[in-house]
Amino acid sequence: MAAKRPETGQGAEASRSGGMTGFGNALRLSSEFIAGIAVGAALGWFVDRFAGTSPWGLIVFLLLGFAAGVLNVLRSAGLVAENGLRRDGGGGRQGE
Repeated sequence: MAAKRPETGQGAEASRSGGMTGFGNALRLSSEFIAGIAVGAALGWFVDRFAGTSPWGLIVFLLLGFAAGVLNVLRSAGLVAENGLRRDGGGGRQGE
């Protein structure tokens, strides 16, 4: 038997806020991804500038920034668990 949702009485306003929530999540995820790439590129540029390894520092740190951006997006979307946290809440082994 399906449970019925309680009526909110807001109609079109409730559906509009649902769309804005999705838009807000999209902006947050895209900004986290772009920030990871930008930080990686900036670090790579500084490494190249001071170490004289142009363009290798930029290439390496840009790729690391891309990977960090993807990981941040997956964490924010809830598809990857935070570091050190387990979903089962226990600290023991699985067989116990």
